[in-house]
Amino acid sequence: MSGKGRPEREYRSAQGSQSPPRRAAQGRRVRQAPVAAATVVERARHIRLLTLDVDGVLTDGTIYVDDHGREMKAFSALDGLGMKMAMHAGVAVAWITGSNAPVVAHRARQLGIHHVVMGIEHKLPAWERLRGEFGLDPQACAHFGDDLPDVPLFAQCGLALTVPQATAAVAARAHHVTRAAGGHGAVREACELILAAQGTLAAAQAAFGA
Repeated sequence: MSGKGRPEREYRSAQGSQSPPRRAAQGRRVRQAPVAAATVVERARHIRLLTLDVDGVLTDGTIYVDDHGREMKAFSALDGLGMKMAMHAGVAVAWITGSNAPVVAHRARQLGIHHVVMGIEHKLPAWERLRGEFGLDPQACAHFGDDLPDVPLFAQCGLALTVPQATAAVAARAHHVTRAAGGHGAVREACELILAAQGTLAAAQAAFGA
């Protein structure tokens, strides 16, 4: 699917001349490189693959461990539907994470996400393999991360996304910082940004009941 429709204007996060600095929930100011909103939309128009970190992006970064050492995470239902909308519109979704928690694979299965790379410290080789599997140029790939292991992917991909609570070193290398926090709708926001830029947001929303 080409995704070359006209950008949909109702996506508010794409408005304005520049993305303003955002303040993280902990009160730290996140510094973002000044990337014009129009440039972000243009980058988003070409995205065919969205790769996502898990901890801090699909979750708020908190890791729950019970008395038996089992790891638990909380995911956002808003993000889940956002990823389904993206896949319905022809944008592939994959997860690349350092986590080995079984709950990650379980949640991916619930959402129908078949490309999940877990337990890796260096993400770039895995990202390159995924890109090769899909036969995509780097500019057709977006990555959404929040910490230093994501930076090498930011340097290669067409659209680098992060959350307000990201460290300054990460935010400075991102093209776009979401308004929503990790685990609280940030991925939904990113999916809608991409679909709006490609002119497919309204159709994707309609497919799920809007």
